[in-house]
Amino acid sequence: MIERDGNMSLYERLKAGHEKLSVLGLGYVGMPLAVAFAKKLKVIGFDLNRDKIEIYRSGKDPTNEVGDKAVRETSVRFTDEERELREARFHIVAVPTPVYVDKTPDLSPVEGASRILGRNLMRGSIVVYESTVYPGVTEEICVPILEKESGLKCGKDFKVGYSPERINPGDQVHRLENIRKIVSGIDEESLEEIRNVYDLVIEAGTFPVSTIKTAEAVKVAENSQRDINIAFMNELALVFDRMGIDTNEVVDGMNTKWNALGFRPGLVGGHCIGVDPYYFTYEAEVLGYHSQIILAGRKINDDMGTFVADAAIKKMVLAGMTPRNTNTVILGFTFKENCPDLRNSKVKDIYDRLKEYGIEPKVCEPQADPAECQAFYGITPIKMEEVQNADCVIIAVAHKEFTSLGAEGILRLFGNKREKVLVDVKGILPLKEMNKTEHLSYWRL
Repeated sequence: MIERDGNMSLYERLKAGHEKLSVLGLGYVGMPLAVAFAKKLKVIGFDLNRDKIEIYRSGKDPTNEVGDKAVRETSVRFTDEERELREARFHIVAVPTPVYVDKTPDLSPVEGASRILGRNLMRGSIVVYESTVYPGVTEEICVPILEKESGLKCGKDFKVGYSPERINPGDQVHRLENIRKIVSGIDEESLEEIRNVYDLVIEAGTFPVSTIKTAEAVKVAENSQRDINIAFMNELALVFDRMGIDTNEVVDGMNTKWNALGFRPGLVGGHCIGVDPYYFTYEAEVLGYHSQIILAGRKINDDMGTFVADAAIKKMVLAGMTPRNTNTVILGFTFKENCPDLRNSKVKDIYDRLKEYGIEPKVCEPQADPAECQAFYGITPIKMEEVQNADCVIIAVAHKEFTSLGAEGILRLFGNKREKVLVDVKGILPLKEMNKTEHLSYWRL
């Protein structure tokens, strides 16, 4: 039973300012959540990374999700002191859930967050997990940790729910407020409270489902579906490349039909689509079912970076270049355009494959923090003005800094080089114009 203050529910006490909401994990998901809720409620934003907390306190938004102005003006109390979580009664856990090298789920961040919260959990609280997990993790792994650390009993002393994050990093159209939110709770009472709280900030409204497991399944299913569709387009690209057919032109033609889905080939990385299917197939295998479609799609998508690099090397050789002696530049290193997020970037696969051939590629990445590039991948990016006299340019990510150059600006990156190789992973340049450019070997996925 959720404790009430007189006739006021937890939701009503939050609205009245009598209670606080906390967000654990202040990355691309948690930070926008905290800032949004702070417009309506008293919010504590917690993260273990003290440097990150100091950046937020200084009014900077390294994620570019809400902007520096919003961070400067927010009333969120940013902290790395876990005891401050005791002041809150509604908690949202938004920590990452990556995979290990062998592609099995790494639940250590969500387990660690559960231990921290459990140590500071007060009677009458509601805990909502947003981290992507396979069905069953919230109730079978997280709840026992909360109970052990707090000495409280779930369902009696506190309640839990699950509401999968749907934030699309770098997307200025599909934002937290206008993406409908899946919500679930351990019982009807908790579901009502959770739905009411999220309805404060989700303008598109909430979509309640019957169980926590169902909500967990929604998240891994929707990202697995997208992964499979992109894998199909990537497989087409692999075949069309052998046939000498431009995949993007095929897709343009296909999309003239009303029921075409609009997917295009590309590198599939990041913290969601490149990871979530492994959570789903892991639990399926535990239950005795081996995926026949999802893992096949994952393999295709995981191999695309190598395919792009091999295409670049082939073009260099055909242009009479010795690949290991070329000045090869990769434009972009984040997992998607106009986003500073470097997690699980498949551009790293292009980079590693080129290195296998003795090439020492330079990387130009204007969106990400150079220190993070070094910390994540051991790469020190160069600035745009340092991209000069290239033999081979690989446009790996369609950042606005690159698309704004146009064909003429991209070609200037080669300087006076006679033979030029240009690999356009995202197909941002006009095919006819590129194919007519003298001494240019152009290839796109």
